[in-house]
Formats: sequence, structure tokens, C-alpha cells
Amino acid sequence: MPTDTVLPHVVYRDVPRAVAWLSAHFGFTERYRYGGPVSGAQMVLGNACIMLHEERRDSASPSEIGGRGTQSLTVFVEDVEAHYERAKAAGAVIVEELHETCYGELQYGVEDLDGHHWLFSRHAHDVSPEEWGATIAEPK
Repeated sequence: MPTDTVLPHVVYRDVPRAVAWLSAHFGFTERYRYGGPVSGAQMVLGNACIMLHEERRDSASPSEIGGRGTQSLTVFVEDVEAHYERAKAAGAVIVEELHETCYGELQYGVEDLDGHHWLFSRHAHDVSPEEWGATIAEPK
């Protein structure tokens, strides 16, 4: 694992079930799992890598706390159209249809089995941040 990579840790009620679901619906591949019973796993999709953890006293999945999570995970995939069709055909809850954003990404939004919000995206074309209303930070 490169040391300059962000590695999100995502909480699930049932890690083995989440591994199976993320594989079937999003195409992730399990790299390893640990614990007995299983309490965590690492999964990959292209260059994206995530850690799955079971709920603990101090953490819960969005479905356990009664709403959407506090984060959204974006994964860049080459063929976002095929990825969208796969997720939809597998029964994933599409919360944002496939569309091109004002900032030049072709993407869709989806919720997983425990209510985590995911965006799957592909760069469609270059758009300067000023064109869609962002302000560039001044170097310090």
C-alpha cells in the first residue's frame, strides 16, 4: 500500500456480508480479512482501496444511526457507464442517476447495504474551477 494513499475505514454491521455485497454490486475484490469472527477486511477496485470494520461501541453504520452517513466516498472507474449498469442490475439503491456534473465528471450516486453514500465517477472533460463557481485558494 503506498504511504501517500488515503485509506477510508468504513463501518458495517456484518463485514462478511458487506464484502459479498460490495463485490457483487460494485466489483470490489477482497484483499484480506481478519478477526475470528471476521471483524475487518480490505477491499480494492482499480486503484481504490477501503477498509471495512464491524460496528463497535464507539462507531456505527449509517443504517444503525438512522440516516445517511457523514461522508461520501468517490471512486474513479474507467467505464462508469458499465459500472452504473452493473450496480443497478444488482439491485443497488441509485440515489443520483448517471449524469455529467458542472465540473466535468460523469458520475452517479448510490447507497450500499448499510446506507453509505458512494459516488462512482470518470473524468469527462476539463472545466476550470472558476467556470463552475469555485474560488482558487491563494498560495500561502
